[in-house]
Amino acid sequence: MSKTTVQDVSTGPEPRPPAEERRAEGGSRAFALLLVITGAAGLLAAWVITIDKFKILEAKVAGETFTPGCSLNPVVSCGSVMESDQASVFGFPNPMLGLVAYGIVIGVGMALLARARFPRWYWLTFNAGTLFGVVFCAWLTFQSLYRINALCLWCCLAWVATIVMFWYVTSFNIRNGFLPAPGWLRGFFGEFTWVMPVLHIGIIGMLILTRWWDFWLS
Repeated sequence: MSKTTVQDVSTGPEPRPPAEERRAEGGSRAFALLLVITGAAGLLAAWVITIDKFKILEAKVAGETFTPGCSLNPVVSCGSVMESDQASVFGFPNPMLGLVAYGIVIGVGMALLARARFPRWYWLTFNAGTLFGVVFCAWLTFQSLYRINALCLWCCLAWVATIVMFWYVTSFNIRNGFLPAPGWLRGFFGEFTWVMPVLHIGIIGMLILTRWWDFWLS
């Protein structure tokens, strides 16, 4: 009589994830330095704006007026931006979010300098964070130009830093196959990543130029 054997699979090895999921990648030294520099620029901007925001609130309590040093004219007026409703869209000053987010970017850059390697899920999460940042900056840009009608120079620095880090993180993920993309797009980002942030920042510059064209010419 043949005996039927039932295999107990409950204690067997767990199924391994696909190789793409297991693969970990570290960035080049140049990429790591770019993250550290853009993170530091954004952190500096967020820090200065936070300090000035506190000074504005302290002056209001004392019945006085505080004018930030970057309030240069009716257009470049950091104080007008800081006192707007859009400056606290989440119920607290926006730069306080930047203090955390840009600190994380610096941490990732420093880890890459130490030759750290991260899995696909980590890079995609990081990319999602930079995507949120660049979309939020786009919203703030629109609000500054067409609703608040003023610019904050420190905010502009944070916008530039966020745009640069977003495109280079996206390029990294596409080139390493973490984001699906056709071959021609991988090749483009392999050679011309710099084109996208330059084009992105250039468009914002043109919007700023045309929005206050008469003022710049006067």
